[in-house]
Amino acid sequence: MLDPKLVKEKPEIIRKMLADRNVNFDLDLLISLDGRRRELMSKTDELRKQKNQVSIEIATKKKSGQNADSSIIQMQKVSQELQLLEAEQIKTESEFNRLNMTMPNLIHNSVPIGPDDSANIELRNWGTIPKFDYKIKDHIDISQDLGVVDLERAAKTAGARFYYLKNNLVRLNQSLIHYALDFLSEKNYGLIQPPYMINRASMEGAIIADDFENVIYKVQDEDLFLIGTSEHSIVAMHADEILEGKDLPIRYAGISPCFRKEAGAHGRDQKGIFRVHQFEKVEQYVFTRPEDSWKEHEKMLSIAEEFYQNLEIPYRVMMLSSGDLGKVSAKTYDIEAWMAGQNSYREIVSCSNCLDFQTRRLKIRFRDKTNEPTQYLHSLNSTLVATTRTLVAMLENFQTKDGHIRVPKPLQKYLGQDLI
Repeated sequence: MLDPKLVKEKPEIIRKMLADRNVNFDLDLLISLDGRRRELMSKTDELRKQKNQVSIEIATKKKSGQNADSSIIQMQKVSQELQLLEAEQIKTESEFNRLNMTMPNLIHNSVPIGPDDSANIELRNWGTIPKFDYKIKDHIDISQDLGVVDLERAAKTAGARFYYLKNNLVRLNQSLIHYALDFLSEKNYGLIQPPYMINRASMEGAIIADDFENVIYKVQDEDLFLIGTSEHSIVAMHADEILEGKDLPIRYAGISPCFRKEAGAHGRDQKGIFRVHQFEKVEQYVFTRPEDSWKEHEKMLSIAEEFYQNLEIPYRVMMLSSGDLGKVSAKTYDIEAWMAGQNSYREIVSCSNCLDFQTRRLKIRFRDKTNEPTQYLHSLNSTLVATTRTLVAMLENFQTKDGHIRVPKPLQKYLGQDLI
């Protein structure tokens, strides 16, 4: 949610953002609702003052034995008018908040402007793309040959884009999680395993409600949604709280399963374990002072890059354009890993600065001293590892001629072997 002052004082900034994002949004209606709600606030405040004054007049007249009928009639008129205006104020405020909660975030001035991912910019790449002197396979064929993924039985049991991990791939998946948690612990991230289901108010604080239908699973007959990432639970954890400035920044390493509809998946992504409805993820999440958030954004990206460098997975860093940017984010970097079996880079990390967009929605603030005014925190999130996608990269990049998979050095101590 944006600062309502922007709607009143600088609507041209919002118009430019909407145009850059190529988003349809009725800003004129929002401005009209904002004007009317401010007008109603002023009128109801004035009527309450009148009501108090008349109430005093009535009491004074009765005390002195004067006739208070005219004042009583005036009180009735003021009360009736106030009641009507208060009802309209509640309705207008509700309509304003509902519409305002669907508005996307502002865009940082470094974000490239463009209609879609074709305008994304490659900032750098790392690692050497592997060369093979034999015919290689993609992760679907490799995993089936090794007997470590069962897609057919998963489709029978749950439907498309589900999977059974088996044997050594289960252990490799857990090794990734253990390494990721140890890696972030060493960088002073607090480990947290959040609820996997949260209520609507919490989910609305994390993402824009209009996106629920296409993204998030709803629990039938319950005020609960399955989380698409631990970010949703972590940001809502501090709703309606005032944090101590001395404790900032607060860094969390969230570990959770993630549940997503992935309604737009198509082609070969409908098979295999790259784009699935359920997976594990270790997430970076940071609450920080507004003046430090861009520094934290770069730090989170560098941590994710270090993780994949340690795993020896080649990648490139992309800055997303305005048309490809998530509505909650002001700026996003993606890390795309090289997938040898697909002969292409594919996204494995998304690193975003949301400014005060989420914290305003959830009323998460901080202050340095008790007598100082509060400020809204900035919140940032970044994947460290979504395990299934990283498994795909390892299966495809580290395959050997005899059909085995080389295990990256950081994972060997967890797995207890250097080859699958």
